[in-house]
Amino acid sequence: MTGSAAARPVVLSARALNRATLARQLLLRRAGMTALTAIDHLAGLQAQAPDAPYVGLWARLAGFRTGELAELLTSRQVVRVHLMRATLHLVSARDCLAWRPLVQVVSERGFAAQQFARNLAGLDLGAVVAAGRALLDQRPRTRAELGRLLAARWPGHDPASLAYAVSYHVPSVQVPPRGVWRAGGPAAMAPAESWLGRPLGPGAPREELVLRYLAGFGPASVADMQTWSGLTRLGEVAERLRPRLRAFRDQAGTELYDLPDAPRPDPDTPAPPRFLPEYDNLLLSHADRTRIIPDHRPVPLPPGSGGRTGTLLADGFFRATWRITRHGHGAILHIDPFGPLPEPDAITAEGQRLLAFAAADATSHDIQFAATVGPARPGRRGRHEASAGAGKGKLIG
Repeated sequence: MTGSAAARPVVLSARALNRATLARQLLLRRAGMTALTAIDHLAGLQAQAPDAPYVGLWARLAGFRTGELAELLTSRQVVRVHLMRATLHLVSARDCLAWRPLVQVVSERGFAAQQFARNLAGLDLGAVVAAGRALLDQRPRTRAELGRLLAARWPGHDPASLAYAVSYHVPSVQVPPRGVWRAGGPAAMAPAESWLGRPLGPGAPREELVLRYLAGFGPASVADMQTWSGLTRLGEVAERLRPRLRAFRDQAGTELYDLPDAPRPDPDTPAPPRFLPEYDNLLLSHADRTRIIPDHRPVPLPPGSGGRTGTLLADGFFRATWRITRHGHGAILHIDPFGPLPEPDAITAEGQRLLAFAAADATSHDIQFAATVGPARPGRRGRHEASAGAGKGKLIG
């Protein structure tokens, strides 16, 4: 083999990338680690829907219980904070203080692109932000309350725009009971420094952020890194890190970077079915999503508090959506596949585990598949039902 051939980067198929990313995301087998360790390992979980991270951790961890994460939130060891892509993420207090200054530019850029910013044209934005910060330092407040108070000082200006100017510019967290499983509660904000009793750091080096991303989502391109973080010019960071990284290419020829010793399982490694919550970062953190979504299907982003709807991975790929409905004292898991599903019995068993977790108070659990199931005969359509405790469901034509 010539020197040039030996130096040519290895090409990774979509399936190889799928299994590598699933391994980093703790989705090939449930990990025996604490919720706090997992949150750090995953570089946070997306958390617009307050209950979604609970399902995300349940899918990844052996023996996870809702009380474990609720305690981390109420004890202020983890927080829900606007971070990557200026969206709410659940991260450790340490990562919040280190990373929030680094992505401040993303938040400010996001505000400048909104109608809120245009509504405040001509105002002293610094004065609005300072006044809002002082109000939040007094006690946690919702945007609605904050907007009313600011509008009293700046009459004639849209209260919501005034409140959003503060939430985009003041590093703030949403405080419990918001984010506690099934507790609900208003989306009240407090400055991160006030809530955690510690100052923000100077901002973690971008190199650290990229390395953490690769550990949880790699192998990845520069475009992937930028999609996840919202930051730009990460190609310069990747070049500085190149001596510490290993280079690959995908089947389209795009250069991918990875940690040399990160797991890259055999592409034929079995991937068990996994029910993920809405907004799961696995589906949203790459510019090229074909490693998880082979047909370019859009990721559903439903409203609500979370924990009752999401996406299903079958053989490692996004193959269906799911939702849980309540009927009297019972709960039904509805699975809506995009086509025939592999291993419907394994999906049913995993669905029963999901119901036992997310609808633990229900006295009965049923599962319904709303389309063609598994290797059923061509043209055969129906729903697949399973009662709590049953080993298999029944196909009803």
